Amino acid sequence: MRTPRRLALAAAALALPFLAGSPARAENPATIGGDQLAARGVVVPAGAPALPATAAAGWVVADLDTGAVLAAKNPHGQYAPASTLKTLTAETLIPKLDRAAMVTPTWDDVNVDGSKVGLVNSVRYPVSELFTSMLVVSGNDAALALATANGGVGKTIHEMNLEAQRLQAHDTVAVNDNGLDAHGQYSSAYDLALIARAAMKLPDFREYVATKHAHIRGAKPHTAIAISSHDKLLYNYPGAIGIKNGYTVAARASFVGAATRGGHTLVVTLMRTNPRYWPEAAALLDWGFRATAAGASGVGQLVDPVDETQSTSSAAQPVPAQRVTKVATTQSGDGLPVMPAAIVAVGVLVMGSGVLRSRRRQRGKLKLPPL
Repeated sequence: MRTPRRLALAAAALALPFLAGSPARAENPATIGGDQLAARGVVVPAGAPALPATAAAGWVVADLDTGAVLAAKNPHGQYAPASTLKTLTAETLIPKLDRAAMVTPTWDDVNVDGSKVGLVNSVRYPVSELFTSMLVVSGNDAALALATANGGVGKTIHEMNLEAQRLQAHDTVAVNDNGLDAHGQYSSAYDLALIARAAMKLPDFREYVATKHAHIRGAKPHTAIAISSHDKLLYNYPGAIGIKNGYTVAARASFVGAATRGGHTLVVTLMRTNPRYWPEAAALLDWGFRATAAGASGVGQLVDPVDETQSTSSAAQPVPAQRVTKVATTQSGDGLPVMPAAIVAVGVLVMGSGVLRSRRRQRGKLKLPPL
């Protein structure tokens, strides 16, 4: 039996073709969105209401409709994203995977570290249940199973980084698809807002993140596992429409939340804050709605994606159905990785050609049609 170290080294060799193509962080990401967003401290428009006290190291309040950044603190500061990275995973994979396609997770998928929904590697799950599990209860096993459906972890990480580049989320580097702490994995409050804005243009994403309670199939026939959202704003904030929370010991709490009120839809992003994040998020959203009603000008802009016809890179093409070995990331007791998750491997089972498909992405002002 091969040791974990030998398996990890073998996986690293297999993953290199994917990882070599991942974009590096931009040298000056603070120019994205406007000069005022270069600030490391708080930036707020003149004449706006007084800001609430906050504990987050970085945060952004923005208008999802217009993309205007209403206020921010250290918006381009890079921090470990924890499970808020799953918003990028979902935004990358939802347009590629048929929600009705059936996926059988691998043994490594279901035995990943951290939060899990309880997938079983002898059960076939529809893609829609895997997205629900990943976004509602932050299932790391569901995130890896979606990578399985997409052709492997290495391929998925490569495509996530290309998608971050397309969105101009240049503070963001993905090393895994589930947000577990990994050396070299970063995002920023600005990028999380940018990714959220793109993701909320996808009707399936809006459906998943607004879900409070759901069921997924259990290990035995005709059984089900009940799940409930970890997003506290969905239960406590009028007009909340969800998105995603995250937490590890090293990253502390992170959060992306959105709400609609008075014809406006706002997003708030928090990085490196207290575990009881939702009162802070609620206070910033309240401030944002007051500032919007008062006609406060913004301090920056959530930029539009790079036009795909102008992009010099394109996502990797679907791979043929195959079965290869994948190594799970191991974690120490404090949540830090024993082995960098960038070498977590490659390939696994692709459940037939019906799993992969493409959709044209929407652009322009964000419209939120009814679910």
